[in-house]
This record gives sequence, structure tokens and C-alpha cells, in this order.
Amino acid sequence: MSDAKAYIELGLAVPPFTPHAISVSLPTWRDTVGYEEAEKRVVDAMVSGYPRFFIHPSIRKLAHICEKKFGANHERCMLFPSQRIADQCRSFMQTRSTQDGSPVTARLIHFAICPEDKQKHGPCVKEDSAPLSSAPASLHIVLFPRDAFPIAKQFWQHTGLGISSRLAEHCLSLLPDDSPFVPNGLQHTPRKALNKHYSAKKTIPSPAETRPHRVEELSLDHSVYLEERYGRNLPITLAAAAKRALRRRIAGVLVRDPSADCADGLCVGESNDLVGLSSRGVQDMSEKDVFLFPSGMAAIWNAHQLALAVRPRQKSVCLGFPYTDTLKVLEKWGPGCHFLGDGNIDRLEEILLDESQRDPHTPPILALFTEFPSNPLLQSADLPRLRRLADEYDFLLVIDETVGNFVNVEVFPYADIVVSSLTKVFSGYSNVMGGSLCLNPQGRHHAGLKVHMDSTYEDTYFDEDAIYMERNSRDFRRRIRVIDANAEAVCELLHSKSPAGGAPSPVVKDVFYPKHVTRENYEHCRIKGDSALGIQEGGFGGLFSVTFTTLAAAQAFFDALACYKGPSLGTNFTLACPYTVLAHYAEMEWAASFGVEQTLVRVSVGMEETSALLVSFRVALEAAELAARQEAA
Repeated sequence: MSDAKAYIELGLAVPPFTPHAISVSLPTWRDTVGYEEAEKRVVDAMVSGYPRFFIHPSIRKLAHICEKKFGANHERCMLFPSQRIADQCRSFMQTRSTQDGSPVTARLIHFAICPEDKQKHGPCVKEDSAPLSSAPASLHIVLFPRDAFPIAKQFWQHTGLGISSRLAEHCLSLLPDDSPFVPNGLQHTPRKALNKHYSAKKTIPSPAETRPHRVEELSLDHSVYLEERYGRNLPITLAAAAKRALRRRIAGVLVRDPSADCADGLCVGESNDLVGLSSRGVQDMSEKDVFLFPSGMAAIWNAHQLALAVRPRQKSVCLGFPYTDTLKVLEKWGPGCHFLGDGNIDRLEEILLDESQRDPHTPPILALFTEFPSNPLLQSADLPRLRRLADEYDFLLVIDETVGNFVNVEVFPYADIVVSSLTKVFSGYSNVMGGSLCLNPQGRHHAGLKVHMDSTYEDTYFDEDAIYMERNSRDFRRRIRVIDANAEAVCELLHSKSPAGGAPSPVVKDVFYPKHVTRENYEHCRIKGDSALGIQEGGFGGLFSVTFTTLAAAQAFFDALACYKGPSLGTNFTLACPYTVLAHYAEMEWAASFGVEQTLVRVSVGMEETSALLVSFRVALEAAELAARQEAA
């Protein structure tokens, strides 16, 4: 791992010089704490961030233009790709604000942007034939009182349904260049509400405390090169083929995926003779059971909405300590949620029995949501047991396979619905968002779920994002194999330094990795290799977490680790963060009660040379051991 990758300046994009980067550099433990505390030094440095939490500068610029054009009395706005989503945002804001005792009235605007808005001549071109650079755009704007911005931001964050930064750039390209705007649009933005990754409740600084941020220096030629490397400005007619290729790839129906050999096109999305039986472990799986969304959270939110629409309305269950926004979705929409953060299935059975006795004529719960394995504790639930309970008590089983990924694990035989964040290892390049929702064609409720999805699904995945995702994912199987091997090597090193590994006076407390955590459950679903059929054995994934015996040791380890530092996972490069600080800063005692301790460092391993990775982790371990000795002295 080179020195260039060991450190990126605070607040810059990760990876660097990437206009639509998914992560942001928080290179030290102190920087992450400063971010959570809205420390001016940190907040003023931010020019990038995870898109559901940090609103991209192009989106902020477009929103500012819309506020000037349509707003009144200092109204703020959120931008969405469809009227339905905008209306859902408005309904959420009205409901939540009423619950808080200060009802908010929001209004909707449809803004159709055509090339003549900039060029002042010619009719709108048809979307099915125009290149991306000249196709018209459609924005759906939710306008609301300025003080209600934090509520609107909750909808943006939890659902992942806001417009993408590429769609914002496309809209801006169609508007006059003289639109007034202060760089990064922060002059009207409460700083904490804009940049906050998670839901800590703190005082929001006044707008007077904010100031425009710096921007990452990137020449136009450099930006265009980096974007076109992944296929920018392809004709929109090719986007349909890109989405078809993605659905086939996710459905596992490609007998051979030759798209990596198609330098100038998407042959895999155009030819039917490459499609065969699915490799996802269930019969009759096809691309028709795969639905694309603009983010992984959008897929999860829509899975919950689907369950609410098709099944009797009951509370859902969140089994295992989950990624934070999944729990928020289950709590804030519908009847609520039974949270079993410790993953205790015996307790689940008690709930099912109690609810069934209370009303024998209605399923005791709506659906059970679980991650396989979970983020950040990498715990795997007993899916065969959950499937038996789902059949017995007639509820839906929704499995998030993002961390395990379908190269390593086969969860479809147990699920009614499988969701995944394509943003992560499926893409790998950390420059585009996406999500998928898949229905199990053998599921007992498949017919009802499919009818509803077919009748209500709207494709809001921006075409240009789909083109990037298709190109990025062409080699995902090869990348995952490399990442799996690297992660296993690093975890063996860390495990050897822990009590479980027999280390005397260890500084490492625990290593959370599917090979060492609830392994029996993971093995139920790990893909078994078969050389005769050309099937490779599944690995243990690229994500792990490690805790330390002291906070000083954890801080020293993180600061000394030579890799990119910031939010997200599944990247082709190693990416680390002090997860509990970043995700649960205002509720660390609560998180610790489920084993998510303050000293937890989460690492997403990349494709670097294994030997270089091991050197970096050994150096970090030495720093942790030194810090522990100094603290004890």
C-alpha cells in the first residue's frame, strides 16, 4: 500500500478526484469525533460525503436555483425524480411534524427542464433518442418552511430516493449558466443537518455560523477523463440495455457474461441466447424478478412498503444489530418494529407465540428483516430456522445480502425478498449508487408480491448511473475473489493477536468476521465449490470489525493504519472507520449493550497486494500495543 493511499486530506473525496465519490476522508479518530461534534475545523473542510447524508454540491446548487425560482418566504426544498416520491416526502413531513407538535405544510412543484431553457431555441428532444447531454429532465420539488429542513432530510436519508448527483449535473447543464449561486450552497443550510451522517440529536448551529467550503481542485479535462473512463454521455437508448444487463447479472441467469469483452457496447444486455437457468439457488428465477433502485436503502424502504401493501399490517421484526437506517425505516413507517438487536431467535419465537395467541386469525408480524451477515458485527442468523418460522407463522422473510454478496452466499432458498446495496462491492469503484430488490419465485407469497411490484414499480434509477453501475460490475466476481482472500489473510493476523487466537497480553479484544462469528450459520449458506460444474467455493467476504482492550489502543491503531479512512464499504480499496463513533455517537452506551463497542474499528478490505496490506496492519497493531503500554505505565 503506497504512501499516497495512506493519507488523504480531511474532507476530500474518497477516492480522490472523483466527481461523484461515495466516501469522504476522515483520516484520524479525532477527525471523526470532530465531524460528529460539528467542529468547525472539520465541517468547513468537507467537500464530499456519503450521498444520503451529505448532499452533493451539484444537488445543493440545483436546489438553490429551484428555491430562488419557486420558493417564497425563505422556503427550502428537496429534489426528487418522480411525483410519487415527492408526495411521499410531503406526507412523511406532515406526519412527523404533527407528531412533534409543529405541523408543517409542504407543497410540490414539477419543473420540466428542456435544452431550449439554455439554448433558447428548438423543441424538446425525445428522451428515447437523445444523448444524455441533451435529453430533457424532470424534477419534482418539495418546498417547505426553512425550519422543517431536518425532517425533510430524514426522508432523504432513510429512503435513499433523492435525485442523484449525475441527474443534478444533467439538469444544471440544461439551465442558463448565469444562475446565481454561492459555492456549495451552504449559506442557507444548517450545518449539522446537512452534514450529519446519523441521527444524533444535537443543537444545530445557526446559518450565520456557516461559510462556503473549499472545493477539490479538478480541471475540466481531468474530470471529463475520469467520468468518460466509466462511460459518460452514452446514448440513452443504451441505458435500457445497461439495466437489462444488471438485472440479468443479479438474477444469475447469464450462462456467460461477456460484457467485459465489449469495449464499445453492452452485448450482454442485448442478446437473449446468453441467458439460461439462474445460479441463485432457486428455480424459475429471472430478470423479471429483479427491480432496480437508486440506492440500497431505497430497495429496503420499498421492500417494507411492498410488505405493508400486500400483507396484513402488523409490526415488523428487525433481527440482529443492523445498519442504522434499516431500523429507522421499520420504526418510522407502518405500525412499528420489534427490535431484537441480539439476534435471539428464542425471543422471536416468544413474540410470535404471544402475538398469535392475541389474534389467531392474523399473522403475528408483517415481516422479518435481517442482514446476512450483519453490519458491523458480521453475525449470521440461522436462516433455515427463520424460514421454518416464516412458514409456520406466515410472515415475510427479507434478507439483506449486501455484506455476504451472492458470490459467497446463497440466501434465496430461505428468503421471500432479497435486497442489496449495489453501491458496495457489486460496483466497487465508489462512484455510483444503486440497489436491487429481488423476489423469490418459489416463495409462498411470490404471486401477490409480483403483481403489486409489476403494477406499482417506477424506474427512477437515473440512466447515466445505470450505465456506470453496469460497467463497474462487469468484473465483480473476479474482484470479490481477490477481496475475500485479502480479508481472510488480514483477519488471521488480527485473530492471532486476540485472546481467542491464544495471544498472551493481547491488545486486540475481538475480531468480528464470518469465519470466527456464528460460523455454523454462515456455513449453511456459503456456496459449496464443485470443480466438475465450475463452481467456486464462496469466501467469507471483505468486511470485518475489530475491537481493542483500550480506547487509546483503538485510536492509535486507526490513526496508524495506512489506508483510506471514511464511510461506506465494499470498495476496491481498503476503507476503514471507527464505526460506533461514526454511526452511533449520541447513543454509544445503547450500541455497546449489543456488542457494538466504542473501540470498534470496521474495515472493508480492498484489492491491494496482500503482503502490503499485512505490513500496514502490523504497523497499526504495533502502534496499538505501544499506546496500551504507555497507558498502563
